[in-house]
Amino acid sequence: MKNFAFFAILAAVVIMSLGCISTPENKGNATGEEKAPVNITTLRIGYQPSTHQVAEMVASAKGWWAEDLKPFGIVKVEEKEFQSGPPEMQAMLAGALDIAYVGTAPPITAISQGLDAKIVAAVNINGSDLVLKPDLAYSEPKSLEGLSIGTFPPGSIQDIVMKKWLGDNGVDISKIKIHALGPGEAVTAIEAGKVDGVFLPHPSPAKIELDGKGKTVVQSGEMWPNHACCSLLVSGELLKEQPALVEQIIKTHIKATEYANANPEETAKIYSEKTKQNLTVVENSMKEWDGKWVSDPSIQIPSTVEYAKIDKELGYINSTLTKEDLFDTSFFEKAKA
Repeated sequence: MKNFAFFAILAAVVIMSLGCISTPENKGNATGEEKAPVNITTLRIGYQPSTHQVAEMVASAKGWWAEDLKPFGIVKVEEKEFQSGPPEMQAMLAGALDIAYVGTAPPITAISQGLDAKIVAAVNINGSDLVLKPDLAYSEPKSLEGLSIGTFPPGSIQDIVMKKWLGDNGVDISKIKIHALGPGEAVTAIEAGKVDGVFLPHPSPAKIELDGKGKTVVQSGEMWPNHACCSLLVSGELLKEQPALVEQIIKTHIKATEYANANPEETAKIYSEKTKQNLTVVENSMKEWDGKWVSDPSIQIPSTVEYAKIDKELGYINSTLTKEDLFDTSFFEKAKA
């Protein structure tokens, strides 16, 4: 009996010890319900070649991403360029990005499709122009009926702002041929006479005007005053697993935004060198655009929530998303404090 009891106890100990073994991915418990914190060493940043997002480029050029994030274990920063927001959000849905400088509208569609991410800071407001060929007369929104306009894909800032503006002014949108194009494609299209106009973020409007191929007739701030444009989006994993890192990312973003506003000439050079775009075009863009670089996410909340309602009306998403679905302002508040 003693031998039987001894072996029974030994077997129980073995079984319990086996139950405590877990993989490195699930150190919390045997069922894998809790995951161990993920310590990343590479931060993957998405951005677009627009003057709207110069804060990202300033932080990069000044070495602030590398310097500020090193204490948090980041040894490499990968910057990935996208032509517009929708494909950038596809990359984030695929897990290829940790943070994204992106128009505030594309994340709405992505979050509705299951993307775990939140807007944590603003990047800019306004900053896009409707440009028509020089020989076309513009009097009011209805005068655009019958024309072809190139702009960013459905669900982008430009798509939403323009369609809302047209609808608010009684324009039959079906009478306008709207072509979904990237910035380079759109500039080429209007300069080759393949479309009658474009609605694009800067610096593209400045290039078209300096090339003598178009004229700005309406700026986006006239269509929708102080509308949200680009924002800083952070993955849910990073928000949960690395809150201190997220707070520092926002601090660096705020620093870069303030530097850009205080040093527009140097900022233009940084942008020109980063994107290989003509410096004269960039400088003219920064003088002529109606945009503003900002960082406080509260500025963008009202128009972003309105974007979500319009997305639902246009059939881009199936349910209306709320402020809580889209934003987490707590990290910005801590960063500012």
